[in-house]
Amino acid sequence: MTRLVILGAGNVAQHLYKVLQATTTLNVVQVYNRSSKALSFFKEAKTTTDFKQLAEADVYIIAVADDAIASISNKLPFSNRLVVHTSGSAGMHVLNKKNRRGVLYPLQTFTKGTTVDFTTIPFCLEAKEKSDFALLKSITTAIGSTSYKISSEQRRALHVSAVFVNNFSNHMYRIAHEICEANNVPFEILKPLILETAKKIENVTPYMAQTGPAKRGDHKTIQAHLEKLDKDIHKEIYTLLTQSIAKTYGREKL
Repeated sequence: MTRLVILGAGNVAQHLYKVLQATTTLNVVQVYNRSSKALSFFKEAKTTTDFKQLAEADVYIIAVADDAIASISNKLPFSNRLVVHTSGSAGMHVLNKKNRRGVLYPLQTFTKGTTVDFTTIPFCLEAKEKSDFALLKSITTAIGSTSYKISSEQRRALHVSAVFVNNFSNHMYRIAHEICEANNVPFEILKPLILETAKKIENVTPYMAQTGPAKRGDHKTIQAHLEKLDKDIHKEIYTLLTQSIAKTYGREKL
């Protein structure tokens, strides 16, 4: 049985706790957080707010905001144990070198109150020692997830890419939702298109999947869209994306 301690009580920590504790080969022996109030989610776990009371474990998983990782790592009252973080943008080097260092990064968006299927989530793994990497891989195998050996530099590139495909695309949905509401149009009409757009890239590259007025050089439609938009920021976003698509497909004069 692999013993785990989770340090943090936010969205990632909560989702990880649920899936890790549901396995037969992993055991979350303790959850740490500086605030006892946040620990109320972990009703079936042993918890602590005191670093000095941390339990002995095989792996210590730091699941906190990026700017708090180093501070947590520095305060750990032991050395030569495997300590990992779950961040996509922070390098492995932010962890204090008094312990063996690694990364256990689930590349997925986590929202409070939602259910996530970890069998569909890829994990990006990194460790200094081969045996530590093997241990991290065994954790992802136990929860049914796929894993990849990804360096800190590669993971930063993935994280930037993830912002484009998740955060930015979701913001586009929000803008579309706002435009629909302003014109008394149900946003639900767009949902099949959203799903088909995502589904399409399972079989073709995003480059091949691109459609729309910017790709085909439809100046008349582009101008009509710009005239329809009321907010300057929406016009700016539309223009920038149109120019980027046009340049990609050799239509730089749009």
